Amino acid sequence: MSMRSQALVEHHGVATGKEMSTGDTLKRGLQLSPELSRGIWVTVCLAVLSTLGRVLVPFVVQRITDEGILAAGGPDAGVVAVYIGVALVGVAVTAVSANFVNVRLFRASENGLSTLRLKAFRHIHDLAMLTQNTERRGSLVSRVTSDVDTISMFVQFGGLMLMINVAQITLATVLMVVYSPPLALVVWLCFVPLFIIIRRFQGIVGQAYTKVRERVGDMLGAISEAVVGAQAIRAYGVEDRTAARIDASVEAHRKAAIGAQARSVVAFTSGQLVSGLTTAVVLVVGTVLAVNGRLTLGELLAFLFLVNLFTMPVQQATEILNEMQNAVAGWRRVIGIIDTPADVSDPADDGVELPRGPITVQFSGVGFSYPGGEQVLHDIDLTIAPRSRVAIVGETGSGKSTLAKLLTRLMDPTSGRVLLDGTDLDTIRFSSLRQRVVLVPQEGFLFEGTLLDNVRFGRPEASTEDVERTLADLGLAPWVATMPLGLMTEVGQRGESLSAGERQLVALARAYLADPDLLVLDEATSAVDPSTEVRLQRALDSLTRGRTSIAIAHRLSTAQAADEVIVVDAGRIVERGPHSELVRLGGVYSKLHDSWVAQQQAV
Repeated sequence: MSMRSQALVEHHGVATGKEMSTGDTLKRGLQLSPELSRGIWVTVCLAVLSTLGRVLVPFVVQRITDEGILAAGGPDAGVVAVYIGVALVGVAVTAVSANFVNVRLFRASENGLSTLRLKAFRHIHDLAMLTQNTERRGSLVSRVTSDVDTISMFVQFGGLMLMINVAQITLATVLMVVYSPPLALVVWLCFVPLFIIIRRFQGIVGQAYTKVRERVGDMLGAISEAVVGAQAIRAYGVEDRTAARIDASVEAHRKAAIGAQARSVVAFTSGQLVSGLTTAVVLVVGTVLAVNGRLTLGELLAFLFLVNLFTMPVQQATEILNEMQNAVAGWRRVIGIIDTPADVSDPADDGVELPRGPITVQFSGVGFSYPGGEQVLHDIDLTIAPRSRVAIVGETGSGKSTLAKLLTRLMDPTSGRVLLDGTDLDTIRFSSLRQRVVLVPQEGFLFEGTLLDNVRFGRPEASTEDVERTLADLGLAPWVATMPLGLMTEVGQRGESLSAGERQLVALARAYLADPDLLVLDEATSAVDPSTEVRLQRALDSLTRGRTSIAIAHRLSTAQAADEVIVVDAGRIVERGPHSELVRLGGVYSKLHDSWVAQQQAV
């Protein structure tokens, strides 16, 4: 068993990143979004410069008080004017610097987080279908949208304030030591216990916000599921039950959000309490020092301003750190997606480019099992000659659709090899594989847009004339003519403006236009009416002539039209041969044939 296949068995879910510490998360996040740290030192210098204007105020107050108002010869208006001018210059520098810091942070965060979104989105597409199916779609969407939004809000606003606050606390501390070392020591003695408590409390807050991000994913999953399944919900009259599920997910999010905020408030109010006590203690001790002649009145006033400059960012920092935990929780979830092993990965430049032409398909000792489940396929050995038309039949759950997914590399086998023209499937570049092999699923998925857009989805460079020729070859031109705007008719989201059978017609036309060398049909005519099926069958005869085609058959007509029928039962190939020969054998296929005939007669 390959290491990749082993990973598929052992790892069957999307990582959460919960085990990562805050520091590790931030470090990994910056690695994934290098734009966030690009030019950071310039931004930090601008943040320090913007802080210098703020710390000028206490200095100006002290000088105006001691040298201007309380000057030996009486108040000196000239000195006051000079220092007011200095203060105005400092305020202007602060404003300009803060503006540049904002712009730089905004640009860096948008660039970096756009990169993060794209990486997460693209990696989701690299994950095996099996891995994707372990997550609710709403949860996957939330990791690329709302989780990244929480990071964006912190980086753009919290990150800015955190840099400015750190610079402000540092400069305020330096100036406090200059004015009065004893008072500076008093301030730090008051705040050290708070810093210790906040640091330990951040883990609790982080866990709370991680739970909030998970509840957001659950809520989006429940809502998106209800929107997509609205028709089924109404058909079965389960609106109340669906509403109850959504209400429960909303309520779970509400409780998680309130719990996280309650923990955040504890840290914030603790900062306010300590700040108030610190100011009171400094006022008392400072007054005593001033009375004893160790501080001037101006120095005391300046120190009180510095205490305010110190305590305000500390209070803000507690709030910012809480926001950071929310952002880190979102970051962990996004990192969890990106760090989930891509079981089906594109070999890209290291891969093989196969030449065009009829394909030989080979399964060599292929086995497959879902994680924690029983074996679905058992030691499949199968060779399909080029230019042959093969139908794979079997009871529901026999493993025939799994063969199609392995052949088109939507999943990889847990043992054995799948080969095209003698080349391992996992060594072929996706660009080459998708050009040579096309899967038409049982339910044709359409994208919002026109019929024209959806038919040329696999070949966007195709002209309108190419599409019209394709539809004519398939006998679908009369059907398109009945559409309100012909090829320019909008199909709606997920193609819901069309019937299931009409969506399959578009999917077949899309495959025909793509012109593959190997066509895999997962009973792509199952939802069309009998007359349309006859017309499509003729077109498929033309489409499959001269190329290898494999059809997962649920209908008798599909098996009858094949050159060879392969019968799968309980994950093993039990019969193989032409339709007429297998019917005479009286085995598994004969019983399937009898049931198909009975169904047709009943109709």
